[in-house]
Parts: sequence; C-alpha cells; structure tokens
Amino acid sequence: MTNIAILGCAHIHTPGFVKKIKDRSDVMIKTIWDHDPARGQKYADDVQARFIGDLKPILADPEIHAVVICSETNRHHDLVVPAAEAKKDLFVEKPLGFASDDGYKMADAIEKAGVKFQTGYFQRGNPIHLFLKEQVDKGLFGKITRVRGSNCHAGSLGGWFDTDYRWMADPKIAGCGAFGDLGTHSLDILLWMFGEVTSATGAVAMGTARYPDCEETGEAVLKFKSGTLGTLAAGWDDVANPVTLLISGTEAHAVVVNGQLFITSKQLNSDGKSAWTALPPAKPAGFDAFLEAISGKDATLVTPREAAYRSAVMEAIYEGAKHNNWETPKTA
Repeated sequence: MTNIAILGCAHIHTPGFVKKIKDRSDVMIKTIWDHDPARGQKYADDVQARFIGDLKPILADPEIHAVVICSETNRHHDLVVPAAEAKKDLFVEKPLGFASDDGYKMADAIEKAGVKFQTGYFQRGNPIHLFLKEQVDKGLFGKITRVRGSNCHAGSLGGWFDTDYRWMADPKIAGCGAFGDLGTHSLDILLWMFGEVTSATGAVAMGTARYPDCEETGEAVLKFKSGTLGTLAAGWDDVANPVTLLISGTEAHAVVVNGQLFITSKQLNSDGKSAWTALPPAKPAGFDAFLEAISGKDATLVTPREAAYRSAVMEAIYEGAKHNNWETPKTA
C-alpha cells in the first residue's frame, strides 16, 4: 500500500483525483493539509483520513510516500520544494509555476531530490496523440510547415468559477486566466511533438468579462526551432471546440475533429475522407500515470524540466500579448 498526503484541495480536479485514489486498492490517502482548515477537513472526512494543519509532521512522516499538490498555484513553490527535500514523490497540478523563475526553481529542487514527479498533462495518453507523435518522429509528414492546437470549453458561460473555484479566475492567485489554464494542455502536446520554440507572441481578451481582470480567451503564435509555425487557441467562452489539433506537412496532413483523426497520406494510403482508426491503445497519463508509477508499475511521466519549460513558454506568450512583440522563452 502506498500512502499519500494531499497538500491543498483548491483545484477543480481535486474531487476527481480523490475518487481515482478511492477506486484503487494499492494507494490510500493518509493525511490531508490545506491552508483552509474547513476545506481540508471536509475532504479528510470524506476519505476517512486525518487532517493536519501543519506541514512539518506530514513531510516528516516516513509512512507517507507521495504527496498530491492541488493547492492554488501561488502556493506551489512553498509546498513543492520542502516536499521534494523530504524525498516525497510529487504530483503537482498544472501549471507547475507562475512563470519561468519559480518553475525552474521547483524543477531544480525536484531533480536534486531524485523523486518521482508528474503534473496534470493527461492528453499524452490519447491514442490519436500517441499515433501522431509516432508519425511525426518517423518523418511521415515530411517538412512540417504549420501546426495548430486548441483547447476550449464553456467555463465562463456556465459560471464554473463563480464559487468554490473562484481563485482560478484570479491571475494573482492562479498565475494566469483562461488562456493559460486550458492552453497549457495543448501547448504540452505541441512541444512534446514538435520541440522547443525560438519565440512566441499572443493576444488575449476579456471575452464575456464575467471575471474582472481575468482574460477568458486567447490565441498564440509559436515559432519552433525546426522552422514550423504553430498557433494555439484556448478559452472559457466556447460552446464547442471541434478541431483540437492540426498538422500540415509537405507529405501528409492530419486533423482531429470531434475526437476523430482524419489523415491524408500517400504512405498510409489514406485520402483523409474517412476517420483513421488504426491507433495504439491508450496509455495512463496525467494523474493516472502518477498513481501507476508510485505503485511500482511502468509509467511514462512528464519531467520537471518539461513542466517548467511549458510555464516559460506560456510566460513568453503573455509577455508578447502585453507588449505587442515577440518574446524568447527563458531556459535554465
């Protein structure tokens, strides 16, 4: 049995993560901490765990093997660093940090500690993404000239962040608004498939302005080191998001529409008119992969350096939007 402590219950994904743990027989929540005692006690009562309002005894407990950090983003650094130093395996909800500086500091601490790490990028386990990643690596597309990722939902339209998760629409606490919150998932896929970028810019807008001082939608442009141009869309003001990924190359073209892949490739003998179904099986990703890893099973995890770099690229996009220019993502 692997014992887990949850450090912070603020994130909208916390209930889902708790359910995943409860549904397994090889992991168990032993302790919960939250800076909000009422919220932490509520979760502790639900899973019959102990609520402790002091981090020190939790991190000193040799029976706790891993921690799950679902706190507000502005609290990540002060939780991640001591947890890493205490040699606890770490799941940290995305984004890892506010921007490049705190992201790389956390990555340094995690790497120095040598503990397992994972963040909430669950889209890497999607069979379509696994297939396209393989084809990109094989060179099926020839020279890739243009790519596009999109991750949008109706969060603002539905008032998802009006009450319990209001902090997620406060950039002073969350570090970003809608574009960074959702865009980081598609950004992860683009960087995972196509590598680092040399420069980035963007534009963000208030949308419905339901949440003051928080952008609800945005677009980014990315210049990859390979010469590929990329665009990224994300927001909370969308009633639909049918096209989630597009790859255009000199030898092939792929588009994901409503969860189906349409690929045009002479090499694959596919004209792109029917959905491509010859896909690999799904793999555990995001939180599922973390639970597999700490239970001793084989799982592919996001590295802390990858997580920090995604914060750095997102920082460059926001800076480009703010100053109306191109920005180079910071590296460490």
